[in-house]
Amino acid sequence: MQSVEAYLSVFDLRIIVRINAKCGVTMSKETASNFFAECESGGGWNACQKHCTSDATFSCQALALEGVDTLSDYCDWMRGIYTPLPNAGYEIKSVTVNEDSSQVVFFAVFTGTHTGEGGPVPATGKSVRTDYVYIIEFSGSKISHMTKVWNSESANIQIGWQ
Repeated sequence: MQSVEAYLSVFDLRIIVRINAKCGVTMSKETASNFFAECESGGGWNACQKHCTSDATFSCQALALEGVDTLSDYCDWMRGIYTPLPNAGYEIKSVTVNEDSSQVVFFAVFTGTHTGEGGPVPATGKSVRTDYVYIIEFSGSKISHMTKVWNSESANIQIGWQ
């Protein structure tokens, strides 16, 4: 005899996923978007933590972020970037939601000009325009991991830090 699950159709599974999303059981584009805006605006971990698990991890192969392996440390690193780049900002180019893997992906462009104190050298007055991608993974309704894909070397050359 077949199990009851074998009789569920694709339509039935979609209904289950939608019910879970409305109950806050699964990931949400809204949560990811709110996290993205707060992180990219320099809100730091204090602003972002409500969207994340307490032990959320972070990974990135960019040299500028070597050793940063928690999402809390990354959020605070982003807050700190607003000191040397007080006019920093971002433009979202694309957002993709993958419900099957509980991921939300952002492709964006970060901009800023080094006019403030801080950074590895005195203010250069140079600007940066750099592409990056966030792959945000969920455990239930909270962000549990984020991977950043970014060419920090190119960004540092543009801004005069390398």
